Amino acid sequence: MGEKTPDTSGITATKGDETPSMVATTHVSEVPIFDQKATKKLLRKLDWHLIPFMSLIYLLCFLDRTNIGNARLDNLEQDLRLKGLQYNDCLATLFPFYIAAEIPSNMMMKRLRPSVWLTFIMVAWSACMIGQGFVKDYSGLMATRVFLGVFEGGLFPGVNYYGEYYHRYCVITQWYCRHECGFRMALFFSAATLAGAFGGILARGIAEMSGVGGLSAWSWIFILEGLLSILVSFTAYWAIYDYPSTATFLTAKERDEVERRLAVDHGHLSNDFDLKYVWQALGDWKIYVFMLICMAGFAPIYSFSLFLPTIIKGMGYSANNAQLMSVPPYVFACVFTIGASWFADRIRQRGVFLLGFQLVAILGFALLAASGNSTVQYTGTVFAAIGIYPQIPLGLAWNGANIGGSLKRGTGIAMQVMGGNCGGIIASYVYLTRDGPRYVTGHSILIGFVGMAFFLTLFMTIWCRRENARRDAVAQQLGTQEPTGEQKMLKRELADNVPWFRYTI
Repeated sequence: MGEKTPDTSGITATKGDETPSMVATTHVSEVPIFDQKATKKLLRKLDWHLIPFMSLIYLLCFLDRTNIGNARLDNLEQDLRLKGLQYNDCLATLFPFYIAAEIPSNMMMKRLRPSVWLTFIMVAWSACMIGQGFVKDYSGLMATRVFLGVFEGGLFPGVNYYGEYYHRYCVITQWYCRHECGFRMALFFSAATLAGAFGGILARGIAEMSGVGGLSAWSWIFILEGLLSILVSFTAYWAIYDYPSTATFLTAKERDEVERRLAVDHGHLSNDFDLKYVWQALGDWKIYVFMLICMAGFAPIYSFSLFLPTIIKGMGYSANNAQLMSVPPYVFACVFTIGASWFADRIRQRGVFLLGFQLVAILGFALLAASGNSTVQYTGTVFAAIGIYPQIPLGLAWNGANIGGSLKRGTGIAMQVMGGNCGGIIASYVYLTRDGPRYVTGHSILIGFVGMAFFLTLFMTIWCRRENARRDAVAQQLGTQEPTGEQKMLKRELADNVPWFRYTI
């Protein structure tokens, strides 16, 4: 990985996440302003100012979206007189609105600024969560879940857009280079695992409030966690930095270096804001494969998040103990999610890590499905959590690194996220009450989804290796004659089909 390779255009090429040594924006110097030590210090500065608060917001978002699984153990269904599949319907109704809100939300964030729009949607979904604590029947719960989906739908793609946003004609800037994004994405997404852990602990404590103010414990879960989110949202406007060019924590030299590094990272691939790059993404078969891989990853994650307390209770634990026993699997998942992406960034490979975790996930769900022993089943939940959660940041980073050109990459990532969240609709109906307490059918369905992801991942890994080898061979045959500036401008519109682009494997 990373060795230099000649190509048909005469531009020095690199493999994996590395990018060409020449840049399309000639007004930006290729000479580093900072040395390696100063660059590491700059990245740490970006990390400390960007990652913690954005991760906290996502933790609260995921907690508010999935805490209904904890509330279910405190008589939610009985109090609201839910029957048949009505509970599952309440889970599923969030996701179509969540998906539909993603693109309009990004458009609003571009118009208003990230700090303004993200603060607004956070206040809005927090209010929905508080309102969910006061619902009296199935219709009320359905309505609050709809609005929760509308407002939460803008966060995850919004944070990706926050990292890569567009002016009318060019990318103004980003925060990180491509090969640095995987680890940061994992830090951000690990908040989903922490949400599961905190959700169990908080639900266990809040269970003691049953009857306070005439409300059940499940009502207090929604109300108190909604109040926590709304308190944090009041600080979001000042804690979210819009763009590097306006970030007060960066010096002028640091801002210049961030822009220089990202300009070099873009290489000779187009940064123009032109709808033809959107159509390129929509017509790229590889992105659709990654959408399926992402959907097959999100389906078990949402199933796990929404039903883990119920699954553990079915092993013979009391409701309160089931809340606490749901914590350890998420802790293990958090460690492996961060660790795997750190190693993947170091060696600049993604597919092999995905394949490994997919096998671990299959093992976990197989233990759950095959054994009636509570110890074996609980061990299965740990392996399942370790296997499913790292797949999302690894898959997003892999897809993003393999799409050339900023607008095509942004569109491709949005497509992948939207496809992935379709897995939430599926997840809502994986574990049905009639299949309890073992839920063998549900576990088997998830084995099927993860198995599909495994074979698609294997296919893409092999394809990327062979395509890189083919481009290397063509480059060696044609030599390294330096192309003219006009030739470079023409070829840059081909996005990742330019001869010097190499896919991450």
